Amino acid sequence: MPLDLFGYMVAGALVVGGLGMAVVFIVAKDDDAAERPARPSALSARFKRVTPRAWLRVAAGLVAGVVVWQVTGLVVLLLAVPLGVVGLPWLLSGQGPKHNIERLEAMADWTRSLAGILHVGVGLEEALASSIRSTPTAIQPEVARLVARLRARWNTQDAIRAFADDLDDPTGDLIAMNLILASQRRGRGLSDVLESLAATVGDDVRNRRQIEADRAKPRSTARWVTLITITVLAGLALSGTYVDPYRTPLGQVILTVLLGAFVLCLLWFKRIAAGTPTPRILGSRR
Repeated sequence: MPLDLFGYMVAGALVVGGLGMAVVFIVAKDDDAAERPARPSALSARFKRVTPRAWLRVAAGLVAGVVVWQVTGLVVLLLAVPLGVVGLPWLLSGQGPKHNIERLEAMADWTRSLAGILHVGVGLEEALASSIRSTPTAIQPEVARLVARLRARWNTQDAIRAFADDLDDPTGDLIAMNLILASQRRGRGLSDVLESLAATVGDDVRNRRQIEADRAKPRSTARWVTLITITVLAGLALSGTYVDPYRTPLGQVILTVLLGAFVLCLLWFKRIAAGTPTPRILGSRR
């Protein structure tokens, strides 16, 4: 084995090992912090939300980066490949809007269920506690926290405002405002208002689904363009001298600029497809 190739392999192994030790250190630090009563930082909380599947993707990206670097001799790919393995699924995914639509649909179903409970003539707090049994999965944690606050003797209005912050959605704010008004006036007719509100949210869900169907088309185009681009570049890199100019220092810089421009185009594409979020009505108090 040539000495320079052996040196590259050792360097790649050191890079992967160093990054792996950093991840282990961060995870271990988060575990130690969880044992203490102190409030975890935003960074540690974010690391705790990372799933094992995501960590596996990071590890696979690092290994793939070293392999591609050794095969092509392009040092920039040692970092670009792991970033692509981790970032491309997020850039090309449409799960965020779909998740928001599912939550909207869950809010409509929960509001309709709450209206049915209030028809019986029970109080607002009792109706909220009873609604946990029929709460859709998409918003069950938020409703469970609302019920827990009420059982912990929170003021009803404060508990509902915290519930709106948990939902973090303008439709959730609209539901919370009606519940707050009901808690202040304690009059009848809230069930009718909630049924009308559930119908309005249902119409919003149907409109959002239609908009999302239109936005899915450019996302699908971006996926195909990315897949074709990666396939063509991989074929050219493995069959011929196409990538030889990029192995020079200047070529590495040019390749970095080209890859960065491609990523910026995907970011711009994702931003266009996502649209502008609707501002909240109540506003967050966090």
